[in-house]
Amino acid sequence: MRIAVVDVGTNTTRLYVAEVTEAGVGAELTRVSQVTRLGAGVDCTGLLAPDALAREYAVLQAYAETIRSSRVDRAVAVMTSAVRDAANGGEFAEQVAARFGLDVHILSGELEAQLTYQGAAGDGWNPPASGDQAETTLVFDIGGGSTEIVLGHGPAPDFHVSTQAGVVRQADRHIRSDPPTEPELRAVAEDVRAVLSEAVPAARRTQPERAIGVAGTPTSLAAIAQQLEPYDPARVHGYRLRAAERDAIFARLASMPLTERQRVPGLHPDRALAILPGVVILAEVMALFGLAEIEVSEHDILRGAALHYASC
Repeated sequence: MRIAVVDVGTNTTRLYVAEVTEAGVGAELTRVSQVTRLGAGVDCTGLLAPDALAREYAVLQAYAETIRSSRVDRAVAVMTSAVRDAANGGEFAEQVAARFGLDVHILSGELEAQLTYQGAAGDGWNPPASGDQAETTLVFDIGGGSTEIVLGHGPAPDFHVSTQAGVVRQADRHIRSDPPTEPELRAVAEDVRAVLSEAVPAARRTQPERAIGVAGTPTSLAAIAQQLEPYDPARVHGYRLRAAERDAIFARLASMPLTERQRVPGLHPDRALAILPGVVILAEVMALFGLAEIEVSEHDILRGAALHYASC
């Protein structure tokens, strides 16, 4: 089956077209991303703002044209934190379905976490040798409005939680300056630490054998570390990002105003606004699980959703 998945996130909207068989994802035909900041202000107002909706509809129109030319068998849209939380999220979802002919799903936090894990760790999983225990795998997705934390010992998770920590949400709450001040960044860290501590039971905070970070923050850091111009998914996927490297990049970016961050090799200009709260969230996740490094992955909820909706 050829399937198109549109991921309508709080910060970015992405399009993914792939061939899916019983063996998993085969050819990946299209993968594009646009920062729309659909969820800007939702944490304060509880509504998707008119200007954010206008940006979103313009991107979705372009994606709809790509989907039509791709001759897909199925086209779905998955909507996450901003649409879940907004009072007008349901109305927006109905408009997207009517205007663009997409099969729209507003994901629960639970399903979002499951699809993230399936995309990053479930596809192509090889079972351990007889008598061996499957390794503990942590997958986390730092989004615009939420961060998904998922733990598993095989192709399916056995613990998952969607937390109210996201790059747009925490920026809206705490950051007013350019560049952000130390007290503002400290407020983000304290907020995220409290959210994660409440969401993840102490018994689940043991160090996993494998830790996979997906979405814009870890992939951007991997690209910055390698000074990738242009962005190269093959070099980002599988990159081992160390805590010391993360902190060095953060210190450099935190000293720059937005206009300078937008010129940093490896960092897409559209991600420059959200990168600092994203790195703070990443650092707090790594501290929670005692991680000195993580594996960066290009396989995320897009791949998980393609697998899921191709089979149901």
